[in-house]
Amino acid sequence: MKWQDLTASEFAQAVKDVKGVCLLAPGCLEKHGDHLPLGTDFLNGFALCCLAAEKEPALVFPHYYFSQIHEARCFPGTIAIDPILTLQVLENVCDEISRNGCHKIIIRNSHGGNKHLLGYFAQSLLAKRKDYSVYLPERVFPQWRQKAWNDLLESKVHEHACECETSVSLANHPELVKMQNIKGEAPPLNRQGHIPPGMVSNQWYTDFPEHYAGDARPATREKGLKLRQLLVDSLAEYIKAVKEDTAVATLTKEFYDRCDKIGH
Repeated sequence: MKWQDLTASEFAQAVKDVKGVCLLAPGCLEKHGDHLPLGTDFLNGFALCCLAAEKEPALVFPHYYFSQIHEARCFPGTIAIDPILTLQVLENVCDEISRNGCHKIIIRNSHGGNKHLLGYFAQSLLAKRKDYSVYLPERVFPQWRQKAWNDLLESKVHEHACECETSVSLANHPELVKMQNIKGEAPPLNRQGHIPPGMVSNQWYTDFPEHYAGDARPATREKGLKLRQLLVDSLAEYIKAVKEDTAVATLTKEFYDRCDKIGH
């Protein structure tokens, strides 16, 4: 159920029907090669959440694109919000989702650059008592599903605006994909390979300076529909597990209660 499409009374009933589960799919506005739209991440993330919520009912929050994307500031169209404000807005949004009755919030990351941001955000919620739980699903497929995914793909590098992301985009919004603009393959340049493994702030730019990583040429809508279904089925299973969960809220309350006893 799309949050924005419901009337107020329909929304109140929907919260009860879905057992207070809401999906939020943070994406961003950034370059995706020369063939995909700036909104690729949040458009695909929202579409996947809506399809999964049709299979396992849940509320889906509207398009959300204020997240971490400083590594793309050198390209036109990027919107990179101040880091502290990004966290504050996300917390405020989650607070509001909970105030409206959804106390189980599944944040389905739709942008690779959000990985560390969302992990830290989830941990930071322990700093003060909240009346909701945040769940961050990872795309870890069982072996059979991962094999089905791999068997559909022809290219080797899958990072950004690549074969799989372009295929899923062709499934979700083919009218926005410009296959004629694809400029061959973009492998990692490894320009900082002399540094031992770790993380450097400019790592993404040094490896993929044109914000395109992989080879989108083999992408097709047919592949995208199959890849999308694997993602949708996995997310629907996760929604079901969250609906049935009682442990997270109970254990988090136990944690808060123990915090409150310190010094007393």
